[in-house]
Amino acid sequence: MAQLNSENEITSFRKRSGVQRMVKHNLKIDMTPMVDLGFLLISFFVITTELSKPTAMDLAMTKDGPPMPLAESSALTVLIDKGNTIYYYEGKWEEALQDNKIKQTRLTGLDNIRSIINAKQKKLDADVKSKEKRDGLMLLIKPGNDANYRTIVDLLDEATINIVKKYAVINQSKQEVDWLRGNNH
Repeated sequence: MAQLNSENEITSFRKRSGVQRMVKHNLKIDMTPMVDLGFLLISFFVITTELSKPTAMDLAMTKDGPPMPLAESSALTVLIDKGNTIYYYEGKWEEALQDNKIKQTRLTGLDNIRSIINAKQKKLDADVKSKEKRDGLMLLIKPGNDANYRTIVDLLDEATINIVKKYAVINQSKQEVDWLRGNNH
């Protein structure tokens, strides 16, 4: 039979004929596994917080002021309308509108924006007049008021994937907004 004394000792009594003998056992708790577990948990949380830091893409926004001159041959403009509707044209707006060269594309699929950027870069590489070649490509991303934020981020990702050195996110012109309204209705 065992009892716990107030001194945290276990005493047991052996019954023998006429002699009682008390055996004292000291309680010992091994804290080594608890300390090991604590260090493992601390290590786990330190490592996971280091691995899960958010990453951000640097985005240089244009300053207000007079427009910068841009070679028409190196400009590729992408218009983003409601949701995932994406249109693109090369060169000046007036010429693209007049020649009916404003085309619709998608982020994914066969005729996607990545293949259009690649084709434009190849065209610039083949141009003997171009000094910068593919590095001279200026991608103008023009989201509308109803544009999906995710689509803008996906286009910026495409610019990074295709190693487009120059790109800008700017507002659509009034003519572009009017064209998009007329084209969607």
